[in-house]
Amino acid sequence: MRYWWVNHKQTFRHEFEGSYIWAPKHKQDGSRNRFYDFLREVTPGDLVFSYASGIQGVGFAISYAYTCPRPEEFGHIGEAWDQLGWRVDVGFRPLPRVVKPKQHLTVLAPLIELERYSPLRPTGDGLQHVYLTSISERMAEVLLGLAGADPREFRGMALPGVASPLVERELVGQQEWEDIEQKRILHADVPKTTRTALISARVGQGLFKERVSRLERACRITFVDNPTHLIASHIKPWRESTNEERLHEANGLLLTPTADHLFDRGFISFEDGGQLLISPVAHKESLRRMGLEPSNPPRPLQFNEDQKHFLAHHRRAIFLSAAE
Repeated sequence: MRYWWVNHKQTFRHEFEGSYIWAPKHKQDGSRNRFYDFLREVTPGDLVFSYASGIQGVGFAISYAYTCPRPEEFGHIGEAWDQLGWRVDVGFRPLPRVVKPKQHLTVLAPLIELERYSPLRPTGDGLQHVYLTSISERMAEVLLGLAGADPREFRGMALPGVASPLVERELVGQQEWEDIEQKRILHADVPKTTRTALISARVGQGLFKERVSRLERACRITFVDNPTHLIASHIKPWRESTNEERLHEANGLLLTPTADHLFDRGFISFEDGGQLLISPVAHKESLRRMGLEPSNPPRPLQFNEDQKHFLAHHRRAIFLSAAE
């Protein structure tokens, strides 16, 4: 279990009441932002402190990070941000009393100094450039105490009226996003055979699978080579791709359903040389039960240049690993 601090700023009401946190995937110049990237390290069951001119509430993360468009309710707030970002669902609830750090500097100042990426200045003011950062268990306990909450209650991960963090909710927005894209295809001025191929590609079948099979012969994780048991998994997700990319043979891997799940959700990825990457948030025992031993990954197989292009996107925009 980890502890996180989110500086909502103008989006506090939308995120707190909507039970989520959201940040763009990169800065306006295209570079990665450590404090946006930290969303990729949040695990269900982690505790998130909500700060907006004081600690307003707290909640358990009830999803891993996933790609989601900028929330419509933000309106003009942050409209210059990238339209695609990271979202983590969080079951926020108010605390008995708001904690104003500046009023408790005697207690908090020594803890602020120990934080590697502190969300606060030594004066107790919030750091505006910090969106999400981790805090120590000790700071979390002190903040809960100052708010009049019993820290022991939060170790049990069961708060009244809040969804269990151990039951991940439906990934809000992604299904609707793909449905909208499919409707666009259905009404597009393209041949019927193309529409059929594009829609079949959404579930890794049809023409897309045939094309991927020209490059890939088996699952790179399990080495299963019977096509009946394999899905053509998009490297750059179907929902984010152009129609050309949705059917491009280099934008896919043949994977078993379990491996497809791990790859699609960003728990695994690949280096250009074929070496397997495992996300730090992946549950290692679950991987073992799925047949993937983290200490003994499958042998690497080379990718061609077109595949490397799409893999760069997967590592940058899907893989759940923050920038160093």
